Amino acid sequence: MQSTDATHHPAVLAPTTHGTVHTVVGAGQIGRRLARTLAEAGYAVRLVRRSAPGEALHGVTWLQGDITDPAFADRACAGAEVVYSCVNPPEYHRWDGVIQPLFAAVREAAARAGARLVLLDNLYSYGPTGGDPMTEQTPMAPSSTKGQLRKDIALRHLAAHAAGEVEVAIGRAADFFGAGAPQSLYGDRLLEALEAGRPAEVLGDPDLPRAYSYVADVALGLAVLGTHPEATGQVWHLPVSATGSTRTFLEAHAAAMGASLRLRPLPRWALRALGLFIKPLGAMVEMLYQWESPFIVDDTAFREAFGVEPTPLEQAVAETVAEWRARGSATA
Repeated sequence: MQSTDATHHPAVLAPTTHGTVHTVVGAGQIGRRLARTLAEAGYAVRLVRRSAPGEALHGVTWLQGDITDPAFADRACAGAEVVYSCVNPPEYHRWDGVIQPLFAAVREAAARAGARLVLLDNLYSYGPTGGDPMTEQTPMAPSSTKGQLRKDIALRHLAAHAAGEVEVAIGRAADFFGAGAPQSLYGDRLLEALEAGRPAEVLGDPDLPRAYSYVADVALGLAVLGTHPEATGQVWHLPVSATGSTRTFLEAHAAAMGASLRLRPLPRWALRALGLFIKPLGAMVEMLYQWESPFIVDDTAFREAFGVEPTPLEQAVAETVAEWRARGSATA
């Protein structure tokens, strides 16, 4: 299926020059889309992953290897103008001791290559805000182990920028939604449930305001940061597509799927119990505050600086369903 990701706002990417190389480290739910977005805009792209290369992507060269191996990392980043860090440990419950050297390896490789670095981050480092909107100036006061890890990583990257080691821009996104997001509660997992007539799983209060980020907007947002040198030295909130309640968000998906929406609450006690057997679910308990009070993300700074608006929710959901169904038809 031909992706539409790069055609949402093609003019916002800075013009490319012949031979400009961008290296994307991490080929998961965002890295692969980012690589397509950059390639379709005319950049030469290297897409790096530890496991075997995926499907052929026009304009994208796959590289397989361990980014924590300095020799491989140097080959992956050699000559790159921009390096994008889209890495994330696959085991959600085993971050500590894994996430720090992984992120450090990408940062150090970008520094050795003399490349700018764009880091994909989440919102964990802010911690609970009492329902106040999160801006780039919101203090980082994490209440969770994962939040503290993310805070430490962000501060180390910004310190490296301040010290002149490597130019860094950080793009923060809310929880992802969209086809091809298997690690998200509201990616492929949601679409499969609706298609099968099963209830949609929900955390916390589904009627509270809750932000969600469309995967295509996240990829484009990172590409914008990578192609605008003036973006470095600070944190940016990437465009947020869904800003209503979780219930409204799920109703939009059900309508696009032609399905009836039923909700299956996953209360705190149930996650704790399931976590005894499914470790990633147990690891989510410390993050439940994000669904138990309003979770509002202010993306004004990014939109005003770069002229990029989020994809409207109905359009994002329609694209999500169309892509998911086309992919299923292609593999049937």
